[in-house]
Amino acid sequence: MIEEITAEQLKYRMYAKQAPTVIDVRERSELDVGRLEFALKIPYSQLANHLHELDAASPVVIICRSGNRGPQACKLLVSHGFRIVSYVTGGLLAWAERVDPTMRPSE
Repeated sequence: MIEEITAEQLKYRMYAKQAPTVIDVRERSELDVGRLEFALKIPYSQLANHLHELDAASPVVIICRSGNRGPQACKLLVSHGFRIVSYVTGGLLAWAERVDPTMRPSE
């Protein structure tokens, strides 16, 4: 099952007993603007090549720039046996607006 979560929900989950693995699927050209230090950086175009590095039984949250690639990345994970997958609606833009206003991603 794929769950859509807010930026605020991700912030809360990062403090949970079992924090999820967060994967930033933005492409390298997008990483110069705003970074989440706790997130793995795996571009969406390379995600399929890195699935073996991830634990399919653990919760995974996908974040992208604006929320468009998140559902696609989640579908890829689910098709490879990942069970607990979520994406941040609005992506990094929502994170910057609602959680960390010091982060200024370009529009």
